[in-house]
Amino acid sequence: MASRFLCASFLNKGVKSTTLRSYSSKATLHAGDNLSGYRVQQVRRVPELELTAVSLEHEATGAKHLHIDREDNNNVFAVGFNTSVADSTGVPHVLEHTTLCGSDRYPVRDPFFKMLNRSLATFMNAFTASDFTVYPFATTNKVDYNNLRDVYMDAVFHPRLEKLDFSQEGWRLEHKVPSDPSTPIKFKGIVYNEMKGQTSDANYLFYADAQEKMFPGTAYAHSSGGDPRHITDLTHEQLVKFHKDHYHPSNARFFTYGNFALEEHLENISRQLEGYDRIKPFVVNKIVTPWKEPKTIQSTCALDPLSPADKQTRLSLSYLTNDTADTFETFSMKLLSYLLLDGHASPMYKALIDSNLGSEFSANTGYDNTTRMSSLSVGLQGVKDEDTEKVTQTIQNVLETVKNDGFDPKRIDAALHQMELGQKHKTADFGLTIMNGVSTGWFNDVDPIDLLEINKNLERLKKELGEGNFFESRIDKYLLNNQHKLTYIMKPDADYSSNLVSEEETRLAQKVDNLNDYDRKQILKQGTDLQMNQEKTENLSCLPSLQLTDIAAKSKRTPLDHTGLCNTPVQWRTTATNGITYFRAISNLPPLSDELKMYLPLFCDTLLSLGTKSQSMAEIDDEIRLYTGGLRASTTVSPNHSDIDVMEEGIALMGNCLDRNIDKMYDIFTKLILETNFDDHEKLKTLIIGNASGLVNSIADSGHIFARTYAGSSLTPTMNNTEILSGLTQVDFISKLAAQEDVSDVSNKLKEIATIVLKQDSLRVAVTCGEDAISSNETSLIKFLTQLPSPGSPPSASELSTPTSSVFVPQYRKTFFPLPFSVNFSAKALRGVPYTNEDGAKYQVLSSLMTNHYLHREIREKNGAYGGGSQYAGLNGLFSFFSYRDPRAMETLDTFKSSLDWAVDRVFTDQELTEAKLSIFQGIDAPQSVSDEGMLQFVYGISDEMRQWRREQLLAVTQADVRQVAEVLALQQNSMVILGEQTDELSTRLNDWEIKQFGA
Repeated sequence: MASRFLCASFLNKGVKSTTLRSYSSKATLHAGDNLSGYRVQQVRRVPELELTAVSLEHEATGAKHLHIDREDNNNVFAVGFNTSVADSTGVPHVLEHTTLCGSDRYPVRDPFFKMLNRSLATFMNAFTASDFTVYPFATTNKVDYNNLRDVYMDAVFHPRLEKLDFSQEGWRLEHKVPSDPSTPIKFKGIVYNEMKGQTSDANYLFYADAQEKMFPGTAYAHSSGGDPRHITDLTHEQLVKFHKDHYHPSNARFFTYGNFALEEHLENISRQLEGYDRIKPFVVNKIVTPWKEPKTIQSTCALDPLSPADKQTRLSLSYLTNDTADTFETFSMKLLSYLLLDGHASPMYKALIDSNLGSEFSANTGYDNTTRMSSLSVGLQGVKDEDTEKVTQTIQNVLETVKNDGFDPKRIDAALHQMELGQKHKTADFGLTIMNGVSTGWFNDVDPIDLLEINKNLERLKKELGEGNFFESRIDKYLLNNQHKLTYIMKPDADYSSNLVSEEETRLAQKVDNLNDYDRKQILKQGTDLQMNQEKTENLSCLPSLQLTDIAAKSKRTPLDHTGLCNTPVQWRTTATNGITYFRAISNLPPLSDELKMYLPLFCDTLLSLGTKSQSMAEIDDEIRLYTGGLRASTTVSPNHSDIDVMEEGIALMGNCLDRNIDKMYDIFTKLILETNFDDHEKLKTLIIGNASGLVNSIADSGHIFARTYAGSSLTPTMNNTEILSGLTQVDFISKLAAQEDVSDVSNKLKEIATIVLKQDSLRVAVTCGEDAISSNETSLIKFLTQLPSPGSPPSASELSTPTSSVFVPQYRKTFFPLPFSVNFSAKALRGVPYTNEDGAKYQVLSSLMTNHYLHREIREKNGAYGGGSQYAGLNGLFSFFSYRDPRAMETLDTFKSSLDWAVDRVFTDQELTEAKLSIFQGIDAPQSVSDEGMLQFVYGISDEMRQWRREQLLAVTQADVRQVAEVLALQQNSMVILGEQTDELSTRLNDWEIKQFGA
């Protein structure tokens, strides 16, 4: 197949070879060339993405390699394996974790996490997909790149896979107190708790279960991440065998990207593959047998206390579509999905969301090509149980209408315009985006270079669109006349959570009852051994590391110009933008009452959801997609860089467009600000319901962020306002609004806000564009600004009223939010100092040291939480602790407290201080997308000089500095929060806590 594509590509393009700018020893590459034990299979220039793609095969083992040569110093490496499964024990997921727990050359407990602090990597991770596992990283430093590649390669091909690591990362039976046999035996393990948390998320549960039911008899009928009910069936021996069968070069894919030389990549990788022979990779069936008739399957999930009890049904219709080996058909189906489902003007949105049949689309809605045979799903959540048949019939009716009437040509043009913008947009993580974009297809034997050639697909699409019946034929084939159709319905069950607990207790009891005396002694020994292993001091000299000298002494400066237009300050960032203008404006808010402030997020959303008196939102949405890369309005809270008790509240407007559409972008913004129709109560009701559903669903995945925000909300004005605008307080508020039938009062509040905000004299603007687009932006900006309400507009009643909030006084509280999660999220927050205070750098280094040398071990390794640590937010001056998907919240709060005592007494080595600083500078010096350049100055007023001063402060932090701020924090009052299930065991420790019920 590869050679056939090679010939077709070269004949079509009329080229024989391609020059690689970064190739070290040859000017050109040809198909058939041999390099460092590799045979070149294809070389293609992809001009629309400004890259050259080279596919190769390692001759001895058959390992595949894709190299993307591009003028980008954020170089990427990844190695991955096809890891299709035949059960739901989560073996590839547990293996992903355990692989990173030490290898032959790096025999330390967790080289992956330790390299996070010895590197300037801009990205480091590993993840398990439904049928493959991949280990990627990115860095701009060549020495760092070589270090990380060596660690990753040794980890995947020569891991130790010790039983203790398996028990820590996967699952184990262990006494509640590991060394005390009188305490009860429990299930423990990081992946086990991670997946308990994952399956507590009803959205994930719906998506995963629907996919499994869609592909019976294939690898996709099982959970590659692991089902907690089956993870405890996995043995260490099975893990080792899975590694032997799958983590072999013959089953591997290597990906390299950036401006480092290809030959150097190949030479280094080839050395690590010496001694391996070619084998036949382990195969699990991925091709589902098409059904002869449609199926309907029902399941249950937990009852959501934040949503109306009678509107919690989820359902979807899923259709088996094309083989993903056909890249043009995949491209076409993605576009069909976009036309059917994306935006206010899409037919499914109008029929399902605007009609209030449900709150928002189901988690699996859209085209899914992450499986070998793709699928397209349309579904809803927040549905009344009695409306399920109406929803399925509505979906059917929309498909029939679209097949008969086709799509509005403007929507097709808008979709093509979005593709053009996407190609031109310069992002800092472009290499990782490319890797993610090709991985799924590549692991299913799709030619990855075909997936990059967008223009080739566009040319064919335009040709076939001209012949007619293009999308209509696909709707007919894949959706209307397709017997492989699944109607999947998930209903809430008030007993769901308690049934899960009972199932786990029964499963645990069965395992414990089957233990003999020897087994029990082994459990006690393993628990003790694991604890000793976690506590021991390791010799880390085998691990490579960068040094402080690898951190640039000077920060990168961003040249900015500042002018004024219509008495409005404008920041200009003039640079190469590939023909795109990026616009951002912030409108400072006058003092608002806390009641009115609660409506601000909704107000921002209404600007892009309600339409105007003369145009529907569907019509405006078409304009936005046809002429811009998207417009946004959101609330913003900016702490003062020199006083954490001072802040700026505002509304931010953001957008981007091709330079040829600058005037249209500003015209659309003007229309939205001046003409939004707040009296469209039906559309407003739809928006409120959708917002409530989206926020509620986000808690299960981001509970640690919600907990940390709430904990900090009583300590500083910035965090208090952040909580009001985007935290649990806002979730509760919008959920109550969603339960109201009459939204006329809401409409009046929004109209009141509209008279107060987004006035000409409240704005400051930032524009990033090329030199040749300055004049066009100036002309359009002047027109935009002069049409906004002027400073002389009469003040409204709200402007004259005295806000209920006055001087902020910190409060210290302990709050528990009962939620139907089988694991917890916890947080603790303390006040720090502003950005310009010299102690800020000390707090930042302390947080890194505590996370990496104490909290990671205590919370993740010992307690089995998926994640946890401390964080110092340099901008808002808050020092916080958090845990994520944590089985033992109260013990974790004890750990937070003990960590400060530990930090006061601990003497850190110079190497540990260096590693802490390296981990901080990973973020500080990470490449920026062009649209983000200068935003620190624009949003927070932090100049290049202030950033340089902060840089010098960080580099100068000493052991004495760290102890000083640790002593300060150890004596400070704090706020604490837990989100999770209110078990009997937890309740015994909540006597002095406020238990905050949603909706109360």
